[in-house]
Amino acid sequence: MFITTVPNRNSNPTILLRESYREDGKVHVRTLANLTHWSKEKIATLDAALRGGRITVDGEFDLMPGRAHGNVHAVLGTMRRLDMENILGSRPSPERNLAMALVAGRVIEPGSRLSLARAVAEDTRSTTLGEELDVVNAPVESFYAAMDWLLERQDLIEKKLAKRHLADGVLILYDMTTVYLEGSNCALGRYGHGKEGRNSKLQIQVGLLCTREGIPVSVQVFEGNTGETLTLQDQIRKVKERFGLTRVVFVADRGILRDIRIREDLAPHGLDWITALRRPDIRDLLVRGAFQASLFDEVDAAEIEDKDYPGERLVVCRNPFQAEERARRRSELLEATDKGLKAIYLQTIRKRNPLKDDGEIGMKVGALLAKYGTGSFYELRFEQGGFSYRRKAQTEKEDANLDGIYILRTSVPKEAMKAGEVIRAYHSLSEVETAFRCLKTLDLQIRPIYHRLSDRVRAHAFVCMLAYYVEWHMRKALAPLMNTDVDRKAAVAKAPSPVRSVGPTDAAISKRGQKRTKDGEPVQDFRDILRSLTSLTRMECRPKDPKLPSITRTNTAAPYHRKVFELLEVAPL
Repeated sequence: MFITTVPNRNSNPTILLRESYREDGKVHVRTLANLTHWSKEKIATLDAALRGGRITVDGEFDLMPGRAHGNVHAVLGTMRRLDMENILGSRPSPERNLAMALVAGRVIEPGSRLSLARAVAEDTRSTTLGEELDVVNAPVESFYAAMDWLLERQDLIEKKLAKRHLADGVLILYDMTTVYLEGSNCALGRYGHGKEGRNSKLQIQVGLLCTREGIPVSVQVFEGNTGETLTLQDQIRKVKERFGLTRVVFVADRGILRDIRIREDLAPHGLDWITALRRPDIRDLLVRGAFQASLFDEVDAAEIEDKDYPGERLVVCRNPFQAEERARRRSELLEATDKGLKAIYLQTIRKRNPLKDDGEIGMKVGALLAKYGTGSFYELRFEQGGFSYRRKAQTEKEDANLDGIYILRTSVPKEAMKAGEVIRAYHSLSEVETAFRCLKTLDLQIRPIYHRLSDRVRAHAFVCMLAYYVEWHMRKALAPLMNTDVDRKAAVAKAPSPVRSVGPTDAAISKRGQKRTKDGEPVQDFRDILRSLTSLTRMECRPKDPKLPSITRTNTAAPYHRKVFELLEVAPL
């Protein structure tokens, strides 16, 4: 909008409020109001507001409360740079706008669909997300409908993401986690041994497919008691049939890629894989003499062969830091177990009311050993009304011989991937763990889940995955302003040993110590950066004359905010 003055020959000039607009590729101008009857002061105030100057509010205007806009601008700008609108739906529609709001809202401020509906409502909105996506006053039911719309398009959306980030010959990371549910009426919920320590609640299993860099491309929800190995078939079918890939390398941990899955699922499809052996299998190889502990006196990793793994490569690794940590942990657990067993023994020989019931003694001893997981290290002897115990020195010695040792197994030939590359590829599973950490605790807060319908739970997980897709790209772009080690990838590639962990670079140590970048900008985490952008607000100045349109203004961005937008490749406000 702008103010223009139209001169008249024999009378005062006419002052008009106009705006330009584009139609059919041409720019047109239309008149909104005639301001000739206004005083010069009012016209000057309006002109200053339209030009971005200081607004002086008097009795002719109402200044409405400001709404957070900087964080919305950053998230939506990133989503549009990633072409998320076209990924969610190729044609504009109300459902697509609502889906964009679901994903952006999860990144900006994780919450329920009800909280999102309140955030975009006319009377209670505190953010510009609603007006930016044209979903102001959208009822909460419309957001649930948008979740259903997204779930129907999940296969197509994941196919688009896979086409962008996956190709034949790439590594695909696959891992699973458990997420507990609130309530007891979800059909997908099952009781099981969860990774979150909430065994009293129903849980679901969530499987995530990522690129080697940790970019999520697909998510799938399973019933809470589904075995991890049984979920691999769906992922193979997805990669082969839906994504159209014929040659990939699956990377998964030892709990997912078992022998039976390799034989029945991966091998028939001609897919390669990288996984690790379980601790009992490593012990068997050591006992059979497939490798010696002295092997690691000179090297950290070496390839071996074994008749029980024909056609496979075994890469034996030993991390001295993990060895020290496991030895310390075992010593602490055994000391705690000794203390607990001694306390139970003293209860059986005390003079007053001694513990003599064999069943009760057995239950207490069993619970203690289960708590610390040290049952294999003790020899127990139960007698009438008492018991005795002693440590198995040989078992301790055998367990100590395995400290820090892990063995990777793979079908990838040496010509395609050297031993060091196999080790680094398996270590890249930490990227999926980072994704789960962001989804469950740090930023996106997939919990609590109150949905009862199975499809709503699946849609909720899909929205969270799409939100992490956006956040992953934002985190990568904003790494110079965060504690993230920007040169980490190069440092890992240059490390003399792929087994040993690589510490932070000098630049990262300096950044974390001084809490400042080399340019003097403050170092913050991702959530704090978004929170700081909320200081960029959009204010609305409403003239009391109902014939005139409202004026919106966004306050000036500070140099730090302009740096954020520059890193995100988003146009400044």
